[in-house]
Amino acid sequence: MHPVICKIGPLTIYSYGLMLVIAFMVTTWLASAEARRRGIHPDIIFNLNFVILICGIIGARILYISCNLSYYLRNPLEMIMLQKGGLAWFGGLACGMASAILYLRFKKLPVLKIADLLMPFIALGQAIGRLGCFLNGCCFGKESSHGIYSPAQGAVLIPTQLYSALLLVFIFIILRFLQKRPHKEGQILFAYLLLYSVKRFFIEFWRGDSPTILFGLTLFQFISLAVFLAGAAGLFFIKIKKG
Repeated sequence: MHPVICKIGPLTIYSYGLMLVIAFMVTTWLASAEARRRGIHPDIIFNLNFVILICGIIGARILYISCNLSYYLRNPLEMIMLQKGGLAWFGGLACGMASAILYLRFKKLPVLKIADLLMPFIALGQAIGRLGCFLNGCCFGKESSHGIYSPAQGAVLIPTQLYSALLLVFIFIILRFLQKRPHKEGQILFAYLLLYSVKRFFIEFWRGDSPTILFGLTLFQFISLAVFLAGAAGLFFIKIKKG
C-alpha cells in the first residue's frame, strides 16, 4: 500500500486525498458534459457537486467517528486527520443527498431530474475513491490465503476495496445504460440505491474492519437493508404512478 504518494518540501500528497480529488474532477467533468447535452448549464453541476462533496465528507466523517467513538475520544486530534482515511459512505450519502435537495430547492431546480443525471457518475467517483482506500490500507478485508499483503495490517487480506471498485464500475455501466433509455424521473436514483445497497451488503461479509452487532450482521449491512427497501419502494411507487 502507498498511503503517501510523494513529498514536495513541506507538502505531503496522500493517496487517499488525491483519489478523492480525482473522483471529484472526473465526476464533475462527465456529469457537466451530460448536463450540457441535456440543456442544463454545467455551472449548476459544478456548484452542486462541490456542495455534495463538502457536506458528504462531513457526514461520512461524523458517521465513521461515531462508529469508532472510543478510539477518537482517546485521540481527539485525529478527528480532523482525513489523510488517514476514515469515511463511512452511508453518512456521506445521507448528508450529501440532504444538501443536494436543499440546494436544488433553493435554486428552484428539479431534484429527481438532476439526481438521475448525477447518480451514474457518483458511482464511478466512488470506484475511484475505493482505489484510494486500497492505497491507504483502510476499508480492508479479512485475512485470506488468496489475497494481497497489506503492510498496514501485516497480513494477506481479501482486497475488498478493489472488489468494491470493480462492482461500482459495473453499477456505473448499468445506470448509464438505464439513463440512455426512456425512464421516469427518479428511476436512476432509486436504481442506484438498490444496486449499491446489494453490493455493500455482500461485500461486508468479506470486510475485516466491520464488527457484527446482531444476527451475524454488521451495522452497515442493516443500513444496506434499509437503503435497499427505500430504493425498492421508490421504484415501486414510480412504476405505479400515473402520468
